[in-house]
Amino acid sequence: MTPDWLETAVFYQIYPQSFADSNGDGIGDLPGLIGRLDDVAALGCNALWLNPIFDSPFLDAGYDVRDHCRVAPRYGNNEDLRRLCDAAHARGMRVCLDLVAGHTSADHPGFLQSARPEPNTWSDRFVWSDNPWLTRDGDLTYISGSSDRMGAYAVNFFVHQPALNFGFQERRRPWQQPADAPGPMANRAWLKQVLGFWFEHGVDGFRVDLAATLVKQDPQQTAVRALWRELRAWLDATWPGKVLISEWGDPGRAVSGGFHVDFMLHFGTPGYPELFFNGHGFARIKSGVEHCYFDRTGKGDFRHFLLSFRLQQEAITGQGFVGLPSANHDFQRPRVGDRDEDDLAVIFAFLLTWPAVPFVYYGDEIGMRYLEGIASTEGAYQRAGSRSPMQWDASPAAGFSTADPADFYLPLDPSPERPNLAAAKADPDSLWHWVQALVAARRTLQPLAAGSAWTLIGEGAGYPLCYLRGDGVERVLVALNPAARSGAIELPEGLLPESAVVTKGARFEGRRITFDGPGAGVWRVRCSKTPS
Repeated sequence: MTPDWLETAVFYQIYPQSFADSNGDGIGDLPGLIGRLDDVAALGCNALWLNPIFDSPFLDAGYDVRDHCRVAPRYGNNEDLRRLCDAAHARGMRVCLDLVAGHTSADHPGFLQSARPEPNTWSDRFVWSDNPWLTRDGDLTYISGSSDRMGAYAVNFFVHQPALNFGFQERRRPWQQPADAPGPMANRAWLKQVLGFWFEHGVDGFRVDLAATLVKQDPQQTAVRALWRELRAWLDATWPGKVLISEWGDPGRAVSGGFHVDFMLHFGTPGYPELFFNGHGFARIKSGVEHCYFDRTGKGDFRHFLLSFRLQQEAITGQGFVGLPSANHDFQRPRVGDRDEDDLAVIFAFLLTWPAVPFVYYGDEIGMRYLEGIASTEGAYQRAGSRSPMQWDASPAAGFSTADPADFYLPLDPSPERPNLAAAKADPDSLWHWVQALVAARRTLQPLAAGSAWTLIGEGAGYPLCYLRGDGVERVLVALNPAARSGAIELPEGLLPESAVVTKGARFEGRRITFDGPGAGVWRVRCSKTPS
């Protein structure tokens, strides 16, 4: 069963280090976030996703967890998290955390025990070879020389992130254990303990990091999907209403494998990069096409995304949802290169009306820029450009902290024209107000619910793009034009406009919608027959 609240959920992703600092140390924290909840609520978002906030040595910005059941002191403590959940719930918002399920920090007490030469209860909880000289085996990298155990440990990402042992589907070495061996089964039980611990604190769900990679040498992902289906059955029976969101990048497999939501992202199933990333030019993530669809040249092709999305929808109908983010902590924001707020307005019109669960990355709603070339912090590398401090106001510190900006976790956007929330709220024509109106429509108009029907008007290849949401007499019509040229679309008979919901640079006259350049519009319509 899928919780009803996901139908109208609009998530707001928060990178906690960079959101709001309450104690002047230059690093965001939970009390700072609590103090800014009203700003998130004012935008209309009704669910939060926080990147990892657990105890960590922070060699990978918290994705190297030392204690999954303790809030890192830099953010506060467990009681602060409970206060955050209470405060969010009082505002009608849910709180989801980030679960690093497949590995820990090399400083994790269990891994330190596992690395001991004598057998113990943790020996089989991590992936170890029986050969200390092994460095590579299949898709796995192995590290040795840090302990006296006669072997090498597998890592999932960086060398300080040892892989937890959930077993091997195809066992090619004598030391590779099946998924139902005692060590892997103990790790499954541990996952339930961690989830239950935070659910008791008021948490409403988790986004699971690298969800597809827990079971190793599992080419068809049959064993890992079975693992998550088992955990989902436990969740439904024990914690109904809680949600699991995966970083799988393949909704067809992930949702049928037990998750409520899975993202289309910059990896995995194709389609998302072709919406937003060109095959040349700026930033770290590129696509295989010369021009993405949301490009002012108007040379993109929406079908790259459409064909892939339809396949995902067919695979998950009635089981869960595709998630679509404006950006996240791992790839560039949409405000990159020469994109401006007019371009972002069109992008948000799509994200907040398409039949998927939308995720707004903090700051995208005011047009924060991806910052190229800033120094790496805690393993961020090129990703640092999407993790800069939230810009709350026009003060030198942008309202993020009372610390000297030179001491911030990451540098601020140095532009004197950097956008900020205070100015955006004061300007009725700002991107923030546009996004706020779209979020309100998303949450209040039933045809815009995540699982509501959709019908594409036309072939969906070029510009403008137009689609209907809903399947009754009263529906919602969406039209958008990312191209920096005029465009028009002739609507089929049977569509009668009732009222505009939000429009920017779009005109609806008779059966024709016209654009002079980039623009978008959302209208209530009456449908006297199903458009062909």
